Amino acid sequence: MDLNMVKYLAELGKLEFTDEQLEKTAAEMTDIIELMDGVKGYDVEYDAHKDNHNVFLESLRADEKHDSMPTEKVLANAVNRDNAFVVPKVVE
Repeated sequence: MDLNMVKYLAELGKLEFTDEQLEKTAAEMTDIIELMDGVKGYDVEYDAHKDNHNVFLESLRADEKHDSMPTEKVLANAVNRDNAFVVPKVVE
């Protein structure tokens, strides 16, 4: 990336750089662009078998209906005051 482009971007961002900082930023931005160009070379096409790590719907267990826990047991340790549950204060 050339210095003129970095100066232009700095001006758009209302940033002030010394000449030394502009050169360093230009070099860093060039490295970033080269890295991203390398990333573009990777194949990122979706493959259901690879992306799901060989987990197929046929091999999952069947959903089965179970009775839920009794409400009384769930609420046994809860403090119910004025038809509301009291929890520890976490925000002052």
